Amino acid sequence: MGGWRNWYQEVVNSKPLFLTIYTTVIVGIVVSSFYVFSAVYSSSSPSTDSSNWLSSPPLSIADSSNINQAPNFSQHTMTMGTMPPPASQLQSTGLKPIWEVPKTKKMPPLKTFQLSKELVEQRVKDNVIIMTFGNFAFMDFILTWVKHLTDLGISNLLIGAMDTKLVEALYWKGVPVFDMGSHLSTIDVGWGSPTFHKMGREKAILIDSVLPFGYELLMCDTDMVWLKNPLPYLARYPDADILTSSDQVVPTVVDDRLDIWQQVAASYNVGIFHWRPTDSAKKLAKEWKEMLLADDKIWDQNGFNDLIRRQLGPSVDGDSELAYAYDGNLKLGVLPASIFCSGHTYFVQAMYQQLRLEPYAVHTTFQYAGTEGKRHRLREGMFFYDPPEYYDAPGGFLSFKPSIPKSLLLDGKHTVESHFSLINYQIKQIRTALAIASLLNRTLVMPPLWCRLDRLWFPHPGVLVGSLTRQPFICPLDHVFEVNTMLKELAPEEFGHGIRIREYSFFDNPSMPQQVKDSWLEVQLCQEGTGDCHASSNTTQLGVLKFPKHSSEETLKTVFSSFKDVKVVQFSSMQDAFQGFTDKTIEEKFKRRVKRYVGIWCCVDNHTPGHIYYDMYWDEKPDWKPLPPQTPEDDHPPW
Repeated sequence: MGGWRNWYQEVVNSKPLFLTIYTTVIVGIVVSSFYVFSAVYSSSSPSTDSSNWLSSPPLSIADSSNINQAPNFSQHTMTMGTMPPPASQLQSTGLKPIWEVPKTKKMPPLKTFQLSKELVEQRVKDNVIIMTFGNFAFMDFILTWVKHLTDLGISNLLIGAMDTKLVEALYWKGVPVFDMGSHLSTIDVGWGSPTFHKMGREKAILIDSVLPFGYELLMCDTDMVWLKNPLPYLARYPDADILTSSDQVVPTVVDDRLDIWQQVAASYNVGIFHWRPTDSAKKLAKEWKEMLLADDKIWDQNGFNDLIRRQLGPSVDGDSELAYAYDGNLKLGVLPASIFCSGHTYFVQAMYQQLRLEPYAVHTTFQYAGTEGKRHRLREGMFFYDPPEYYDAPGGFLSFKPSIPKSLLLDGKHTVESHFSLINYQIKQIRTALAIASLLNRTLVMPPLWCRLDRLWFPHPGVLVGSLTRQPFICPLDHVFEVNTMLKELAPEEFGHGIRIREYSFFDNPSMPQQVKDSWLEVQLCQEGTGDCHASSNTTQLGVLKFPKHSSEETLKTVFSSFKDVKVVQFSSMQDAFQGFTDKTIEEKFKRRVKRYVGIWCCVDNHTPGHIYYDMYWDEKPDWKPLPPQTPEDDHPPW
């Protein structure tokens, strides 16, 4: 109100001419607003329903039964970030508002989505376009990627669709899209597959196609998210032809300057890089594309590194953070790995935290368990946008406090043996929690997982030398568990009923609805026969239940059937919480399932193979030790 008073006083004190101008402006705003609201509310099309900001309107190109598999996010998801900028604000930049659902019910012809300079020009701002691309299997990643940018107030973006199914799905959600004409499969292709390499070639083709339009291009993979507007940072280096991210895990700087190029020993990563439309950059893009098209076995990132390192150095000048590369004319900068984070510098080292810096981006590299592992990493970081039902699953949730002894976390040296002692302690509790979750038909919220040693693809001394990895550290779930197997549909006749899981940060997520937070039962394990400890559904105080240790399957089912409407049941511990299954057939199926849930630790030096299998039932083998397979015949999971 103070702002309005100041404005009014300014008008009163103004000369008559200015008073007339102010009055004219106000009248214009009122009239314009009337027409805007009339247009909005006069439409009866369901596509204008503001309560379903990411829902899919009618279809025409793709079959509706397939399109409906896309995540159907509701407005509730907006609580994870700020609302998109007002339409008037976006229109002032010349960009069509993102998430504005088309008012028509008919899909435009596919040819209108072909890549052209005119199409890109519609989205460009300050001569910059931001792009990612993918197929329909990565729809939820793409929507997450777009949502992070629009929450930052960035709208000069454009999505390349590798199949027509994605073209249509994004169009109906109001996300700017173009057809790459790739005719790629709509399913997840998997890392390293021939189709994966085809996607890499498409990236080079796309960059080579866009640069001649004359715009700067920030090209990104879909398995990353933006946490801070990168455009002002990139603008600090106007002389750079290319600014690229890297797989560097050892910091070369402790502030937000570019990494010192002479000290970057790791590969440049093509998941985040910024191209300016200079002659050298266009020359590189063309040669990179031709290299990949000539040999479909070359990984796009390896090809890029081979070309750009053909000549590397010297520095552009004495004070420059840029280096000459490729043909001796191209000016290259390496984005700092501390704030343009890889999966290692963010999720393992938390390098940005230790250096007291603000991260710009997180890319899910250095990660295991395929696409499901990437999705789970982003969920652990509370970066992934899931539909509301993800946070209020049928049957409710089960969680527990892991209560790890200090000695397992901190005492002694960080060795393979001490690492496995710590992990095995946690595995045993998680195994019990999985059993109880299956009995109660609840979704298990995984606890934070503590590790002493890092996991990599090659022999290492526990942590990478020169990195900022602290020991112990909360490690991503995919360091120990096969997340893709945990989320996979396994045949119930062989593996019993499925067990749903959620990430350890689940209850901290801003998208968690209040009705779930308010429906909570604390279960305190106790020794039966002591005090008021007995198998009963009577709570000793509001929201607290005393429950005996070593309870049977029947006791668990009977007691907790009284709490089936409670959203969250949290155990004080899983130590000795469950006596075991009564039905041996059910127990055998459960064992068969959860044995497949754990993966490997890698890698022991001076031994082939160097990996060691985690074992869900390690405690049932008195002579179990964390040793790699001694022969090729022994090299198989413990099931």
